[in-house]
Amino acid sequence: LCSLLVVGLGVERHLYYKTMQTDMASFVDRLALALNARDWESAGASCRQAGGVAGAVAAQGIECLQNDVYHLESVLEGEASLAAAGLKENLNHLSAIVTVAPLLGLLGTVIGMISSFNVMNIKAGQPIAITGGVGEALVATASGLGVAILAMVVYSYFSHLLGRHITNIEQVCTLLIKQVKRGERL
Repeated sequence: LCSLLVVGLGVERHLYYKTMQTDMASFVDRLALALNARDWESAGASCRQAGGVAGAVAAQGIECLQNDVYHLESVLEGEASLAAAGLKENLNHLSAIVTVAPLLGLLGTVIGMISSFNVMNIKAGQPIAITGGVGEALVATASGLGVAILAMVVYSYFSHLLGRHITNIEQVCTLLIKQVKRGERL
């Protein structure tokens, strides 16, 4: 069950992160040009064209700039927090599986060993009867560790992607805030 959850969550997060991806190199260049020219329409079009989570957060910032909304930093912080929450969703389930899977394997080990000792009490002098329980214990341990390792690899991969998306959001927010600061000096 844990291994199926890991695969299911991995596929779900992969598809979600794929839709949240933004080509930052070209997006930041287009956005910076539009912001320097104070061309809000072009900046908004760049955000829509870029798509992804960074584009969505930047679009909210552009909307604030267009409407002369005060406290741009607070708005961007709120939008970035909401975007980060969506990116972090379901990662805690993977983290829980990393912890639970070895414990389930350990439980299977204990049950297998109990079964081995019960066989030993009933069939004294038959060492072959004991090996079934020991084998069950080893399979349970190996299975638990295997699922935990898989979950840890998937969790680490998506944590890395999460960090990259959050960095992209921060880069765009910094660009927008610099534009506001620059505009205040003019």
